[in-house]
Amino acid sequence: MIESHDSVWQNCLSTIKENVPDSSFNTWFKPIKPIKYDSNTLTIQVPNRFFYDYIEAHFINILKKTIYQVLGPKGQLSYKIVVDNTQATKAKESFSSKDIKNPFVIPGLKKVKFDSNLIEKYTFENYVEGDCNKLGRSAGISVSQKPGKTAFNPLVIFGDVGLGKTHLAHAIGNAIIKENGDQNVVYLTTETFTSQIVTAIRKGSIEELINFYHMIDTLIIDDIQFLSGREKTQDIFFNIFNQLQQSNKQIILTSDRAPKDLVGVNDRLISRFKWGLTADLKSPDFETRLAIMQEKIGPDAERIPSNVMDYICFNIKKNIRELEGVIISLLAQANLNNRNIDIDLAKEVIQKFVTQDNKGISVENIAKLVAEHFQVPVETLSSKTRKRDIVIARQLSMYLAKNYTEDSLKSIGANFGGKDHSTVIYSINTVRDLIDTDTIFKDLVSELEKKVEMSLIN
Repeated sequence: MIESHDSVWQNCLSTIKENVPDSSFNTWFKPIKPIKYDSNTLTIQVPNRFFYDYIEAHFINILKKTIYQVLGPKGQLSYKIVVDNTQATKAKESFSSKDIKNPFVIPGLKKVKFDSNLIEKYTFENYVEGDCNKLGRSAGISVSQKPGKTAFNPLVIFGDVGLGKTHLAHAIGNAIIKENGDQNVVYLTTETFTSQIVTAIRKGSIEELINFYHMIDTLIIDDIQFLSGREKTQDIFFNIFNQLQQSNKQIILTSDRAPKDLVGVNDRLISRFKWGLTADLKSPDFETRLAIMQEKIGPDAERIPSNVMDYICFNIKKNIRELEGVIISLLAQANLNNRNIDIDLAKEVIQKFVTQDNKGISVENIAKLVAEHFQVPVETLSSKTRKRDIVIARQLSMYLAKNYTEDSLKSIGANFGGKDHSTVIYSINTVRDLIDTDTIFKDLVSELEKKVEMSLIN
């Protein structure tokens, strides 16, 4: 009895189903139609060239095994591909159970490219490395050189807001494209991904959406913590994640917390997030913040005095996004209002970005720091002596107290032998005049400011 093409294909499907996940079976094999069986050759029709290309890349060994089991060692599989949904064209190559060397390739068939959504300016070249991000950056470079072929799959990058997660994710994607021009790299936020799912459900096109993601070589999803509570989106992402992983495609995820701390995300997804490498981005130290600031400023770096840079970096301690915002505002204020860039202007700008906490410093603390620097007893700053070094130390203490505390002029004067507010004002103006006219004194003030600011950090 001669078997029909339908019955032969059903036998093939039974074998295939035992060897692939249900999601892959439903997506890639159910849509195939058998159209002919003759002389140990089964001819099947696939919906489009994308299908054809994907099967070539991912299921060749399964098909070889299936044809051998169902049709025997002489069995063959040939294809017809739907063109423009109306015509069918026969593939020039046929698949034999004895020959698995690239049997599906159609001459002239080119891989379709997708819009990556990557921001080109975010690269490794302008991503400043420090102890805070060394692991993530190093892993990212490894991934960009061999996407999907390292142990870092998935690569999960996590850390607080504004620490450079998105920059690093884009840098990896841009480097992959630079090194591997034929790679399909796609970046999107979790919100965008969820919106796609909602739209696909409404239009009944979930299968088409999943097919699209199966053709991606590197998938980058930002802020996966927003998967929380979205069960349908998690289910679909779970299937996409599995298929990409099994196909050695690269997955890069960012989050504001470690996978183990994600709330409202099901355990099977969290388990998969832990399969690769989880890299923690920490708050950068002062030196790294300074390097980042200089990178962000670029050609305008010469316009900003070093003591102003130090002051900004001492006060913006965690959020790199805020640091960039301060720089932009500082330069804009200077340009629009024709002002010099100095500590006073920096202080005005910073107050709009962060609530400064001066509880860690007091007039008494400042007096001790200045006295230690001048190597004089702190009580001499409150005495009536007119020795020049003591007078300078006292005036500097009042100047710093005005800049770093919320105390009134009267309160500041009370800490230095009961001086009145006019004396405090005179002292502050004297220090400002000396800063403008004496470079050595200016350096002295800068050094003392650093000590005060370090005490704020500590």
